[in-house]
Amino acid sequence: MRIALGSDHVGFDLKQLVKGWLAEDGIDVLDVGPESFDPTDDYTDFARRVAESVARGEADLGIAVCSTGQGSCMTANKVNGVRAALCNDIFSARMSKLHNDANVLCLGSSVVGALLAREIVATWLATSFTGEERHCRRIEKMARIESDREAPKQ
Repeated sequence: MRIALGSDHVGFDLKQLVKGWLAEDGIDVLDVGPESFDPTDDYTDFARRVAESVARGEADLGIAVCSTGQGSCMTANKVNGVRAALCNDIFSARMSKLHNDANVLCLGSSVVGALLAREIVATWLATSFTGEERHCRRIEKMARIESDREAPKQ
């Protein structure tokens, strides 16, 4: 498994922790940046890199970290084929994969501490999509919304 990982400046320290945890678990990490703390690093740039890496198949899943997780989630969800979920608790992490087949996890470094973040990441990675018809139907509807967005409006 390969995971694309990125953050803004506020999420940088948590991104580095996540990178270490993933490495400890033998997971290949595609670090899309930043490489160091820089207050000019914007969540939009790195969340987009994470999402596009997943959408292109360069990574199986992605994790984006910013201060609240909100901006990274909003940005990642602009990329076709990405189902990003903001998960600041374990239940949301589990359900985002189980029912929604989320392929990008967004975390708020100012919202969750390191211990909770580690549990969220572990839960998210350990949870598989159910594949139940009702959930597949809903995911297909999401994909159709993306297609509609791509089509020129008359």
